[in-house]
Amino acid sequence: MFSWDDDPDLNITPLVDVMLVLMAILMITAPTITFQEKIQLPEGSKSVQVTQPKSLTIRMDRTQKIYLGNDTYTLATFADNFVRKAATMNKQRDVYIRADERLPYKDVMYLLKSVKAAGFTKVSLITS
Repeated sequence: MFSWDDDPDLNITPLVDVMLVLMAILMITAPTITFQEKIQLPEGSKSVQVTQPKSLTIRMDRTQKIYLGNDTYTLATFADNFVRKAATMNKQRDVYIRADERLPYKDVMYLLKSVKAAGFTKVSLITS
């Protein structure tokens, strides 16, 4: 027999489960959504040429000889000679360091530190 005095029980567990699943799906897919706007960029002046500074490559072989262009240095003399030579160079140049993989880590870091001490900020280590 039905009585109006009974309080109906509300079961919200399935609702919470569905909402949690939808929230998890949204959290996973939201970072992958990319928006693309079709824009038309203005035409720039054709007469202005922007020149990128040339990159500088420094190589160190297994015997700790350092090659900079046509010049060859030892690890002991490189730092002083490079600081002297870098005084006339553009410090905004990209500097790439190539070193033999069999070299001790400290030798490559010394080379990197010497280049940074000369004032270059865009220094990268090149791997094969």
